[in-house]
Amino acid sequence: MTKILLDKLFIGKTLNKKEAKDLMMNLSMNKINKTQAISIISIYNMRYPTLEEVTGFRQAIMELSMKINLSEFNAVDIVGTGGDGKNTFNISTLACFIVAGTGEKVIKHGSFNSSSITGSSNILKELGYNFSNKEETLKNQLDKVGLCYLHAPIFHPIINIMSSVRKELGLRTIFNTLGPLVNPVNPKNQLLGVNNLELARIYYYFYQNMENNYAIVHSLDGHDEITLTSDIKYYSPEGEHFYSLEELEINKKVKVNPHELKGGKNTKENVRIFISVLSGEGTLSQNEVVLINATFALCLLNKDSIENNYDKAKHSLKSGKAKNILKKLLRL
Repeated sequence: MTKILLDKLFIGKTLNKKEAKDLMMNLSMNKINKTQAISIISIYNMRYPTLEEVTGFRQAIMELSMKINLSEFNAVDIVGTGGDGKNTFNISTLACFIVAGTGEKVIKHGSFNSSSITGSSNILKELGYNFSNKEETLKNQLDKVGLCYLHAPIFHPIINIMSSVRKELGLRTIFNTLGPLVNPVNPKNQLLGVNNLELARIYYYFYQNMENNYAIVHSLDGHDEITLTSDIKYYSPEGEHFYSLEELEINKKVKVNPHELKGGKNTKENVRIFISVLSGEGTLSQNEVVLINATFALCLLNKDSIENNYDKAKHSLKSGKAKNILKKLLRL
């Protein structure tokens, strides 16, 4: 079966939903050797998966994942696909703490770095957060803090199987594409940043068959989050929307300096940036970018205006409430 599917891929054909699911199942059961796995990854680095392939791959991963139920919480996940090559600091992870600091719930899903210098898991591990896949522990964090973190490899066995291959390649892979879609608790709301317009549309078509409340953002200069360096395309259940840079710049006094959005050269440097921003000591550019992403996440959770949600996010950061979320989380 595996050879038939590989032959089909090698001659430029695409897989239907069942074939894609079977291929991912075979990967998870070690029925595909390392050389074949690298070949599959290479194929999907040369083209994006189709909607049928994405759907089949996701079905397999979700069926194999550890099951926990956090559906009682109206929570949001804020995530980017990565692989944009921009080496920004950990914007989406910081936005999660700001959202939680407003009193909302956040279920963040992420992993160690594969194509970037520092993933969200690298940051949190360095800070002393203990990864858990125990439902009781995660519910307690959401109840008492408002935020929990799901480290992908302890929920998805296939990510562990493929981790060495991904690390050796050092490139974005099909798992970067699938990662935002396989949060094991399937939270009710998701802000998803995408670095490519074609992929953004694939996600958009995918989510039209889901019940989730979602927003997909693509910065037209190639960033996989809102960086206030360009206009954005925005996809939601209401359809496609275009936000100009002028509309996004709620704080008209601040013009973002792209150089100030750069991350560090290693995890320790990125942790220093993370703590600096969360402590209210970030630059104006760093603050505004984190705040606008938190603002759009808040807009998924309530019916308030962008301006009002921006004010809530800003208060969360400036008052120290966002940093207090981290302190409380690490104490639990």
